[in-house]
Amino acid sequence: MACVSPSRIAGSFSSRRRAPPPTVAVGPPPPSHWPSYLLRVPAMRPSLSVRTRRCKGPRSRTPIIVSSKLFSKASDAEGFVSPENPGGNEEYGLPLGPEPCRGVPVFVTLPVDAVDAEGRMTRPKAMAVSFLALKAGGVEGVVMEVWWGIVEREGPGIYDWKGYRDVVAGAAKCGLKVRAIMSFHQSGRGFRVPLPRWVLQEMDKEPNLSYTDKAGRRNRECLSLGCDMLPVLNGRSPMQAYSDFMRNFRDTFKEYLGPVVTGIQIGMGPGGELRYPYFPSEPLRMSSEDFGKFQCFDKFMLASLRACARAIGKDDWGNGVPFDVMDIEENGPHQTSFFRNEAYCDSPQERFFLSWYSGMLLLHGERLCMAAETIFHGTGVRLYGKIAGIHWHYTTASHPLELTAGYYNTSTRDGYLPIARMFGRHGVTLCCTCFDLRDAEEKKTNTNSSPEGLLKQLMFAAFSANIPVSGENSLPYLDDASCRQILKTSKMYPDGYHESPSSFNFVRMDKNMFGGKSWSQFLRLVKELSHERNVKDHFNSRRTESHLSFKSSVERCGRALAYY
Repeated sequence: MACVSPSRIAGSFSSRRRAPPPTVAVGPPPPSHWPSYLLRVPAMRPSLSVRTRRCKGPRSRTPIIVSSKLFSKASDAEGFVSPENPGGNEEYGLPLGPEPCRGVPVFVTLPVDAVDAEGRMTRPKAMAVSFLALKAGGVEGVVMEVWWGIVEREGPGIYDWKGYRDVVAGAAKCGLKVRAIMSFHQSGRGFRVPLPRWVLQEMDKEPNLSYTDKAGRRNRECLSLGCDMLPVLNGRSPMQAYSDFMRNFRDTFKEYLGPVVTGIQIGMGPGGELRYPYFPSEPLRMSSEDFGKFQCFDKFMLASLRACARAIGKDDWGNGVPFDVMDIEENGPHQTSFFRNEAYCDSPQERFFLSWYSGMLLLHGERLCMAAETIFHGTGVRLYGKIAGIHWHYTTASHPLELTAGYYNTSTRDGYLPIARMFGRHGVTLCCTCFDLRDAEEKKTNTNSSPEGLLKQLMFAAFSANIPVSGENSLPYLDDASCRQILKTSKMYPDGYHESPSSFNFVRMDKNMFGGKSWSQFLRLVKELSHERNVKDHFNSRRTESHLSFKSSVERCGRALAYY
C-alpha cells in the first residue's frame, strides 16, 4: 500500500487542483491588501490595532478591532507551535467586526424520517403545513439528510430519489431553499437508517471494512477510510460509490440546483462529520468522562501505518499505536505519559503516529471535497463540510478526545487550521455546532469543557483560511439563555467578508418545535438573526410580545397540525 506522508498531504493534490474562480470583494479589501497580522496564524503583536472596512449599503466606516490577546505561540504551516517561542495558554482572538450588512439566514433540519425506509415522503400534508409555517416565520430554508441506505438500498448503482424529490418540490412550492446532506453513514437515533444492505453484506464478508479499535471491536456506522481507494464494493471503491451517488443526485435534481437546492453538505464520516468514530459503537449520549478509542486497527489502516513507517526508515513504528497510547483505555489519559500535561506527545514515535492518524483523516476529507467540487462545479450550489464540536476536554493540555477523533489539536498545536485550509482550497464552508452552549453551564458537569473556547479556535481557523462558517445548535431545545448565546456567537464572524453571509441551522424540526412557547422562542431567534439592524437582546422586554404573535392562519395551522 502506498505511504501517506502526513507532512505532504496538503500538497498532494496541488498539481491537479483547478484554480478557483475569481471572487468579487463585497466589503473588505482583498487579502493582498490586508495587514499582515490578519493573514498570518503566528503570534500577533499585543498592541490594539484598528482597521476599517466599507459595508455594502450606506456609506460608513466601522472599525475592526483586533483583540490584544491572540496566539501566545507561533505556529508553522502544519499547525505546530514553535518551541523557540514558548508561552502560556493560547488565546484565540477574532476581529470584532462591524455589524453585518445583512442578517444571518436560518435553516431548519428536517426529521430523520422525512423519507421512510421504502423511499416515500412521510406525512406529506403535515410536512406541507410545516413548510408554510416556517416560511411565514422568516426561515430561509430546510436541511434535508439524503441517506445512502435509503436511496441505494436495492443494489449498487440503483437509485431511488422519489421521496427526496417530493420533499424538494414541496419546499420549492412554499418558497423555501434546500440544503442536502450526502449522508454516507448510518443513523442510530430514533428512526434507524442503516448503510445499504449490499454494503453491510460486504462488511460481513470482510470485517476489516469497518473501523476497528485495539481490542478488535468493530464500528459499522460507516466504512473505514483505510479502504477509500480499494475496489471492495462489488468492484468499486468507496470513493467511487460516494462520487457516483453525488453525480446521480446532481443529474436527478439538476432543475433545482441553484435556485432551490442552494447547498450540498458532504458526509465525511460518523454523524456526517469529518472525524473517526469515538467508540466501537456510537453511544446515544457521550459521557463527559469518556476519552474515545483510536480506530486504526483494521488491516487497511495498519498497512498504511507500516508503509509510512517504512518510508522514514522506522519499521518498528508501524506495528501499531505506541504503548502509552494503548494504556489510555485502562488507566485514563492523564495517568499515562502520552497524555500527561508535562510530557504528552513528547516522543518522535508519538508525534509520528498522531501526524499519520490525523493526516489520513485530512486526506479522506480532501478526496471527498475534490470529488464534490468537480461534480457540482457550475451548478450554483455551495459546498459544506462539518467538523465535530468536541469540547469536553478542551482546556486540558492533551485534548484526548479530539486526538482519538482525528484532530491533532493540543495546547502546542492547532489541529483545525489544516482542515480549514483544506476546505478553503475547494471552496467548502465550515459547519460547526455548539453555537448554543456556554462555558458556565458546561463546566458545572465537566470543569475541562469549553465549547466557547473551541468555537473561537474554529472561527479563527476559518477566518485565517478565508472561508465562511455555518453554525448549528447542539441541544434540541431553545430557551432565553441559549438564544442569547446563539446571537452572541453569530457575531463572532462578520458576514461582510464573503459573498454571502454565514447561516445558522436549527437542529431539528419535530412536533415539540411547534408548541406555543417553543414556537414563539424560535420565531424570536429567527427575527433577531435575520434582522438587518444591530442584534439586540429583546428577550426580557414585554413590548416584543406583540411582534411575536401569530400574524397569519398559516402559522396557527403549523402549530396545530404539524406532525399530528
